[in-house]
Amino acid sequence: MIVFSLWLIVMNVFVTKADGSRQLFDREKVAKTCIRMGASKENANEIARKIELKVYDGIGSGKILQMIFRFLEKHRPMIRKVIDLRKSLSLMKPKPDFERYIQILLQDRGYSISSNQIVKGRCAGHEVDAIARRNGETYIIEVKHHLNFHARTGLDESRIAWAILEDVIEAFEQYMSDLKIDKAMIVTNTKFSDEAKFYGECKGIQQIGWRSSSDGGLQSWIEEKRLYPITYLKDLKVVDRERLSTSGIILLSQLVDVGIADLVRMTRIPREIIATAVENAKIILSTQ
Repeated sequence: MIVFSLWLIVMNVFVTKADGSRQLFDREKVAKTCIRMGASKENANEIARKIELKVYDGIGSGKILQMIFRFLEKHRPMIRKVIDLRKSLSLMKPKPDFERYIQILLQDRGYSISSNQIVKGRCAGHEVDAIARRNGETYIIEVKHHLNFHARTGLDESRIAWAILEDVIEAFEQYMSDLKIDKAMIVTNTKFSDEAKFYGECKGIQQIGWRSSSDGGLQSWIEEKRLYPITYLKDLKVVDRERLSTSGIILLSQLVDVGIADLVRMTRIPREIIATAVENAKIILSTQ
């Protein structure tokens, strides 16, 4: 009877999301988040049950994430060394770091990339973040970065991408350009608004956001190959991130591969700071 009563209470618990919307608490969603962060299925279900006993109506989604991190520490001590992946992406400099990061992710998925291109349209020239090619198709790439990772990428970005694509296609068809563009792609660190998603699907624009596409979106792209940015490290100061990114180091794997002596020489960051960052990066990449 007590268990049944508790089940009824939890069934009526709503979680308040960062945008102010509310949705029913979902234990399975908590468990999936834990698994995504490296927990076993057994540990994930245990953590989800513990959180289920602590939630209350109106609890913020951020509070639930904090509890996940706290409970995960017991099973995965390395979790103390990282921050939320979505937040880490928001901490990247939009230009050039995030744009370069997206290009690396696209290259990992088999695209050849030409960055920062000006393409000729029938009515105007258009600066695009990249041109990508794969399987005989050519895309114009627009990269949209949000400091607020809870924000939505809206309809305007989709409209702009379509207008550029249309103008460039017209230039090719009228022999004003020899560059044949087939599709447009928008990549962002947030989710797309419902209007943007509908418009993109209608116009055939490939929209890659946080968990927004058929292949899992940006989150899966990163986690499948452990392509974590240096902003994922919890204790790395802003000034040191800046020095690393200025030296072309934006991935944890780059931090590990370059070597401590070269990193010190390139960035002039004290050796002990670099050594700690490299060691933490090794732990994260080996245990995620």
